[in-house]
Amino acid sequence: MLGLYSVHPDAFGPDEEAVAQILARHASVAVASARHEVNLANAVDARKLVGQAMGILMERYDLDSDRAFAILRRYSQDTNTKLRDVAAQLIQTRKLPH
Repeated sequence: MLGLYSVHPDAFGPDEEAVAQILARHASVAVASARHEVNLANAVDARKLVGQAMGILMERYDLDSDRAFAILRRYSQDTNTKLRDVAAQLIQTRKLPH
């Protein structure tokens, strides 16, 4: 929503309103694009964390990638913690959450 204000009554005519609508549409596209980029960056970061945590489990316990992911997922579900947070904790402490 775009708010237009003026100290003068009826300051905006049809031309100004049309320009404001165009600007509002462009702004909404720009905001949606920026949010999408942030979401993609967060997803890439989460994927990296999960991959690193899987690697730790695979090396430490001689697991394949499917089993390592299943363990992370189980800990995530059992502790009601986001998968990326479980992975980050494992990377930081080298221990799975209790």
